Amino acid sequence: MLRYFYPLLVLLAFICGNANAQYVWVDEKGVKQFSDTPPPGSVPKNKILKAPRSADMSNASQNDREQSNKDDNPAAKAATTQSKNDDFNKRRAEQAEKDKKAAEAQQAASDKQKNCERAKSYQKMLNSGIRIATTNNNGERSFMSDAQKENEMADVNKLLSGCQQ
Repeated sequence: MLRYFYPLLVLLAFICGNANAQYVWVDEKGVKQFSDTPPPGSVPKNKILKAPRSADMSNASQNDREQSNKDDNPAAKAATTQSKNDDFNKRRAEQAEKDKKAAEAQQAASDKQKNCERAKSYQKMLNSGIRIATTNNNGERSFMSDAQKENEMADVNKLLSGCQQ
């Protein structure tokens, strides 16, 4: 029975040794990746944090590992996250300002269109030749004279000069 036990023990030791063959690296997004297979070729050597003993890590120096550990520092990540949040908030504020200006411009254009329509209507009324009644400060009704109509017509023509025909 012992002659089967020793080969089984050797096989088990070999399998357990390979089970610890873990790779740890930081991908381009800054996320730690864990795997039992080597990282893709696009991952630089200084981003590989851990490799099995049998892997060739001769190109990665101790300084590179220390630099990678500094990159994993939560304070550095927080600063990066904070700067990303600041940039996002800045872009959002700029977009809100653009939207506000666009809404104001649209409202101004709408108001101008309404004023132009009213001025055209008033011009037609002045040109129609009918008597136009107005109310004075005392609330009394009076009719426009021809001179008043001409003054009103000049004012309406000035307003309509800024409108699209």
